[in-house]
Amino acid sequence: MSDTRRTDLPDERPEAGAARASFMNVPGGPTETRRQLLVKIAWMLLWMLYLAYPASDLMNGRHSQVGRVLGWCCLAGFVAAYILLVIFRSQAGMRPRACRVVVATMIALAVIASFALGGAFLTLFIYASVCAAIITPTRYTVRALGAMAALTAATGLAIHAGPDNIATFALSAFLSGIAMAGLQRLVSTMKELREARAAVAHLAASEERLRLARDLHDLLGHSLSLITLKSELAGRFMDAGKDEAARAQVADIEQVARQSLIDVREAVTGFRRPTLPVELAAARTALAAAQIRLDAAPELVDAWPTLATEEAGALAWALRESVTNIVRHGEGATVCTVRADETWEADGRRYAVLEITDNGPGPGKSHPGNGLSGLQERLTLVNGHLTTGPGDQGRGFRLRAAVPLRPSATPASDARQGDSFG
Repeated sequence: MSDTRRTDLPDERPEAGAARASFMNVPGGPTETRRQLLVKIAWMLLWMLYLAYPASDLMNGRHSQVGRVLGWCCLAGFVAAYILLVIFRSQAGMRPRACRVVVATMIALAVIASFALGGAFLTLFIYASVCAAIITPTRYTVRALGAMAALTAATGLAIHAGPDNIATFALSAFLSGIAMAGLQRLVSTMKELREARAAVAHLAASEERLRLARDLHDLLGHSLSLITLKSELAGRFMDAGKDEAARAQVADIEQVARQSLIDVREAVTGFRRPTLPVELAAARTALAAAQIRLDAAPELVDAWPTLATEEAGALAWALRESVTNIVRHGEGATVCTVRADETWEADGRRYAVLEITDNGPGPGKSHPGNGLSGLQERLTLVNGHLTTGPGDQGRGFRLRAAVPLRPSATPASDARQGDSFG
């Protein structure tokens, strides 16, 4: 492994992450700002390019002045209804009845325009079918799309659009609706996965809180009970004039109190130390919110089950800091890759290596930030080291954190000195 020590991505510039978030919206989720809504509408309007076919039909001079006015009004009303549907679907409290009214209006405009202006306007049925697939419950989707295809075919027959045009538009309306129904199902699954990941992170944090509460109860319950008993005994010895015995009890109380303080500090340190499973669950949630896919093997959670607590905590800190930097500074990144490996170093020791890579803009010319400097210090404390720099082919940013593969120590049976005071 290279000995180059490079750090980048300063931890300043939080406004960059906020500005990026104001433009981004989780697929299938409600928009949170007006800017997100405008961006979403702009993207959805790209699909309106297919209305160029009926628009060109209006501009070729085949229709009368009244027909052209009617056609443009139908197209304008159709696009307005489409935008309204996008707005209604983007709101947190979606209004199903309003959505159904909008889609019904789009279908009516498609029928009116087709009868009044000819087969070129059968294109509107494709959009109406897609919108119908969006608002129709899953169990009724196929029947609703079959009805839309039948309506398209019936309208085409009524206006004598020709067998080829009728088959093309009817089949396109049905297949486009099916594709949209599948996309809706995919978005729903993604939403469930995001909620599941958030629940996993919450449960992991709750498990740590329960562990701390359990440890504090066991530690302080025993120690305070012992201090109470020895305090009462010391008082009795003092009343009986047994000063030496009272001093011995007071000395025991001091020793128990000191040991209790050490135990509490260890328990709190264990609570504050991150772990790879917890940080991996938190990373999935944070990256998903930033629309960045996490590519991590499932076995990464138990990559080093016997690794010492300090070294495992340092690797977890490395994962947390990397994800934080990617979310805040990795503009344009779409994938974050996390890999676990083991390697022999020049000092003859075997190291556990955690590598985090993204496909963002790369390190650039920025200077080290406090986060990466602090991570370097954490790794140094456990005789590890940090290597950062560009990813493969100079793209993205790579962080490699390595710690010695030192197994966790087995606690001795007589580790608790306070037990001798029972």
